[in-house]
Amino acid sequence: MEEILALVEARLRTALGEPDARAAVTFLGTDRIEVLRFVDAAAGFVRYATLGMSARPMADPTAVLADPVKGPRAELVLSVRGGLADTDKLLRPLAVLAATPQVEGVVVAPGASLDVGEPLWPGAPFSSVLVAEPGGLVGDLELDEPLDPVRFLPLLPMTANEAAWKRVHGAQALEERWLARGTDLRDPLRVSVALD
Repeated sequence: MEEILALVEARLRTALGEPDARAAVTFLGTDRIEVLRFVDAAAGFVRYATLGMSARPMADPTAVLADPVKGPRAELVLSVRGGLADTDKLLRPLAVLAATPQVEGVVVAPGASLDVGEPLWPGAPFSSVLVAEPGGLVGDLELDEPLDPVRFLPLLPMTANEAAWKRVHGAQALEERWLARGTDLRDPLRVSVALD
């Protein structure tokens, strides 16, 4: 487990640079989850990445016994424009989302919605996120057989209206709507995309 997390952290550092802050959260009955903050001053972004979610494979909720070796592994990455909102309060909600597979026995995969039930940071118009396709910012981390690779899943904050619309129309339709309207998904102050 520790070896996997060391490899994951090395991959994050290679892709995002040195973290300038980290916080750890432990929930009752779960492994420790860390959240690392990476500041990309040149691009104006702050990126938050979890570390600990990939220590164990996610188990199919319909399986009688969870396989301790095989199964999908992932970490979460969320990027926002820096200096516009108090996004550092995102650390605990992000750790909550990363603990979801252990706590609720779900597999977090692209197209899924995750909700923390409160604003992601003070004053945020978002309480949920859409899990996007991996492979962009941080490439998959291959592990020795028979372990599945660690995928770094981008999170896209959703307003309550967007989350409700996504439940009806699907993740792809919402992503197409964002793209068609030129929505800046990294703007921590953005309003809901037009959904009419």
